[in-house]
Amino acid sequence: MISTFLLGLALQGSLDQRYRAHNCAEPVTQADMNACNAIDFERADGELNAVWPGLIAQARRQDAELDRRYDRRPGYEQVLREAQRSWIAFRDSHCTWVGYEEARGGSMEPMSFNGCRAQLTRDRISQLRPSE
Repeated sequence: MISTFLLGLALQGSLDQRYRAHNCAEPVTQADMNACNAIDFERADGELNAVWPGLIAQARRQDAELDRRYDRRPGYEQVLREAQRSWIAFRDSHCTWVGYEEARGGSMEPMSFNGCRAQLTRDRISQLRPSE
């Protein structure tokens, strides 16, 4: 757990450094805009990865409470993992399409692709976090 936390801090420091290097507060060039959206996606993906261990732990607790004599359906963890794999495939395919629609082959296609992935990842985090 501590090593995961330290890795997260190192990644965040690297993202912050890249954010400043590309002037992401006010990017001017298309290359900077592309890089900034990639950084934005990496941050969102990091947030999603931080939520994941808690979700798996919760699913395992729920699985432990199942009465397998009467309920032989797949467990919570299995279904959660399958749903997440499917969601990732959807996100990446959908965002490829968005990139194509907005700028296929153009210099801003990566910006559109990564902006879409960042937004859908944030939406997914909202879906997965328990209601507060």
